[in-house]
Amino acid sequence: MERLKLMLVDDHEMVRVGLGYILRSDPSLEVVAEAATPEEAIEKARQYSPDVILMDVRFPEGSGIEACREILSENPNTRVVMLTSYSDDEAIMASIMAGASGYILKQISSTELINAVKRVGRGESLLDPSITGKVLQMMKNAAGSQEDELAVLNEKEKKILALIAEGKTNREIAEELFLSPKTVKNYVSAVLSKLDLSNRAEAAAFAVRKKLRLNDLK
Repeated sequence: MERLKLMLVDDHEMVRVGLGYILRSDPSLEVVAEAATPEEAIEKARQYSPDVILMDVRFPEGSGIEACREILSENPNTRVVMLTSYSDDEAIMASIMAGASGYILKQISSTELINAVKRVGRGESLLDPSITGKVLQMMKNAAGSQEDELAVLNEKEKKILALIAEGKTNREIAEELFLSPKTVKNYVSAVLSKLDLSNRAEAAAFAVRKKLRLNDLK
């Protein structure tokens, strides 16, 4: 039987070693590549064409969510599962919007991890139906009725909105844009108010729908 080809993406080597040790214990799974950065993940995805990618949500530089979007745009047949240390509605929502098949908490047991990877390899989703419904509702709420909603934001606010869509925290946004966390918090509040959105998850959905990316604003 042909083995399922996997790629592991995490900036912590010990996490990759641990995941690899668990996954290689199943003869139906084959770890064909590892990557430590989103950029490396994109390159190795092109090189190895894995069936399933396990990718961390956050990195010191770059975003796993953006890498997921880039990889799937080039190879829609690849399945991406996001890894996270805790359940984060905003990151989960942004991951789904980027095309991920679901998410796995890093505290998952060995048996659950293997079963989850096999399910994704069969084309199943790891998302609870209630989460899917919540995301769809967020998208509907974020859609609004105006065509030119982004026009109400200044350039700094657009950049912050783009970073929210990548799943970045206020502290991470502050470091990216050389601002204080308090200033970022004020900007986020202004963005939500101007766009008539209730929370960061709705803001992320809005940004994805508008195809707003930080690189396009630089």
